[in-house]
Amino acid sequence: MLIQQSISRAWCLATFEMVRLFFTKRGLLALAAFATVWFVILRYPVNSAVSIVSSEDFRQMAMQMFGVLGLSELLTWKVPELAIYWLVALYSFPVFALFAASDQTCSDRTRGTLRFITLRSTRNEVVFGRFIGQLLIVTALIALTLLATVAMATYRESALFLPGLSKAALLFKELVLAVLPFIALMAFLNSFIRSSKLAIVMCVLFYGVGSALIAILSHYLPYSEYLFYIYPGFQLNDVIGQQSFSVSNYVTPLIQTVCYLAAASYVMKRSAL
Repeated sequence: MLIQQSISRAWCLATFEMVRLFFTKRGLLALAAFATVWFVILRYPVNSAVSIVSSEDFRQMAMQMFGVLGLSELLTWKVPELAIYWLVALYSFPVFALFAASDQTCSDRTRGTLRFITLRSTRNEVVFGRFIGQLLIVTALIALTLLATVAMATYRESALFLPGLSKAALLFKELVLAVLPFIALMAFLNSFIRSSKLAIVMCVLFYGVGSALIAILSHYLPYSEYLFYIYPGFQLNDVIGQQSFSVSNYVTPLIQTVCYLAAASYVMKRSAL
């Protein structure tokens, strides 16, 4: 019974995130900006995918420059629109997730409303509820862009609908796994930072300064390069080619997500609201 009540309260907090995006002026402006960016992406590079992929010069360049990463495998996809979409989405959606999830509890903490929220829910419920809400938002946007890409491919050739839908389902799973640790990282930063802008700055420093220090340290300590696994997105270069199944490509983002959410829960319990 207590578990059901806890899940219900966390779900209420998650749905509030959806309401805040889709039914407020600020959220609608953010959606309009997102739609504008993706309209340009779909209109130009994705819409021109057939001519790009079928170009012999592009194919030779891809084989020579990107063959090591497995990008040459994308040239064999039945739906070239999804191949170009995949190249763009795999790196753009994690970055978008960082910005979208940068204000999970910051504004509530600054306004003092976080104290009132915790009167009816636990701090764990706040952390997980806001995380789930942001995940639902990013997931919905991934699904919409994938459906738009499949619709474009189907409009060009109706026979591509079923293979496009099947491939889109696989890409959807990969993209959701890719964005999970980024949202969890922002949940951790939000557990002690009072400004969404400062959370973004801290994230930039975490990636920039932190990765540079690890790179320097790896010259002196043999196993210190494994510290790069604390960074969400470390495995993206391994999944971009979509050539073969690898357990680490699935386990790594899940472990990162669990660790950052556990850290966010720990810090939230001990921080002043």
